[in-house]
Amino acid sequence: MRFEVKDVDRRVYEEKIRGSLPERMIDCHTHVFAKQGGRGPAADQRLVTWPDRVADQNPIEDLMETYRLVFPGKTVTPLIFANVRPSDRLYELNSFSLDEARKAGVPSLLYVHPDWGAETLEEKLQAEGRQGIKVYLNLAPAYIPADEIRIFDFLPPAHLEVVDRLGLIVMLHIPRPGRLRDPVNLAQILEIEARYRNLHLIVAHIGRAYCREDVGSGLDVLGRTERLVFDVTASTNAWVFARALEAVGSKRLLFGSDLPITRMRMRRICENGVYINLVPKGLYGDVSADEHMREVEGPEAEKLTFFLYEEILAVLAAAREVGLAQADLGDIFYGNSRRILEAAGYAFGADSV
Repeated sequence: MRFEVKDVDRRVYEEKIRGSLPERMIDCHTHVFAKQGGRGPAADQRLVTWPDRVADQNPIEDLMETYRLVFPGKTVTPLIFANVRPSDRLYELNSFSLDEARKAGVPSLLYVHPDWGAETLEEKLQAEGRQGIKVYLNLAPAYIPADEIRIFDFLPPAHLEVVDRLGLIVMLHIPRPGRLRDPVNLAQILEIEARYRNLHLIVAHIGRAYCREDVGSGLDVLGRTERLVFDVTASTNAWVFARALEAVGSKRLLFGSDLPITRMRMRRICENGVYINLVPKGLYGDVSADEHMREVEGPEAEKLTFFLYEEILAVLAAAREVGLAQADLGDIFYGNSRRILEAAGYAFGADSV
């Protein structure tokens, strides 16, 4: 694993992050995958390509070493699942994530194809001891245009019924260009909340609200729910985090990293509602064709730290804005995920207090 921690990273962690994090953390959103068959070309136009530039593999050993390097003095338990591509090797990807979870004794989710029958899904979940499922829009039927995919196209009611009956987790990456402000997304999330009262719905990436323009009325609408939670994964927008805290409170936000993607050295900006990752010139190859990537150099590049740290700094800024206490941060970075994982059947060790 090629992964350099620089002086700028150490300063950011020691001066701005370390003291605000609990000694034990849970990372509710991480990917593990092997070098061969883990990350293939992003031929599916439903997927962005820039995450492929960070790592070509992420076995559990690399993941745990990343935590050791970026969170010295902390103990991190990851919730792991397979990478979302190549989707034609779903069995292989899931088999690898299960082996890695068992090797490390950590919780995991099953990456699920919408065509699976309910009986097949239930058998897999019970036989493998998973804590729930990960679903993704790239597995929706190929004939559906990317902009028209609905949640139920890749998370069918039959699967929701199984997960609800078992009391497990659904990790949901919402579709559609409107993201969190899209009325179809909001209607279907509300339907899941109302109909399936026993499952644990995690709306990933704050509903993909990476820029202010992505929010619309989404947080106001979903703030009226009682049970769904959001993870803060791969976002660096303190304004969005603060609005989420105002909408649902600190008990319904979860820390997630999206590792290895957030090992990227970058800073994110938004222009006209589009997020752009500013990265050091030459570090990630030719990014000129990617609307979400832009290179910088000189002193600006030298100040760039990890995407992961930028995410945490944004959470801490939002926490200060809304007046959270240290105990509330403990909930976001540990307690909330532990409560959900235990409800989904994962047993923490006696020393995990």
